Amino acid sequence: MKSRFLFSNKYKPVGWFLFLSGMILGIILMLNNINFPNWEVNVFPLVSENDFFSSPAFEWTLNNVADEIASLLVIIGGILVSFSKTKDEDEYISKIRMESLIWATYVNYVVLILAILFVFDISFLSVLIYNMFTILLFFMLRFHYVLYKTKKGVADEE
Repeated sequence: MKSRFLFSNKYKPVGWFLFLSGMILGIILMLNNINFPNWEVNVFPLVSENDFFSSPAFEWTLNNVADEIASLLVIIGGILVSFSKTKDEDEYISKIRMESLIWATYVNYVVLILAILFVFDISFLSVLIYNMFTILLFFMLRFHYVLYKTKKGVADEE
């Protein structure tokens, strides 16, 4: 079976590097709760901080882009890790990949439903931000766990 939508296996190490770099930077930013590292850059926001029609939108403004860089690293790295072929990609691995993606989607939305019911105010916004990354994280965890268990089971039989 040919997988048209998967990246080559050579992108997986690059994905792990980007993903882990983004996670480390994101954790540093989250734990310090300050503008560290201070990467101030002129940006052109499409939406202002307060509402859609206030003056900062559509005007160049100075912004610390460390959180945007961390987010992009996590997303791009997570996509490369999640959707790069394994060395021995076959129909069974494709089945595990599909089931893991479905499982991750369900778990992600269960977490979101629980957050809607039990998390409020600004804390809810934080949960929504983290929820952008959890579907990739849940998928990667389950897919690689099932692959590990499958390969371990095959090795134990031999």
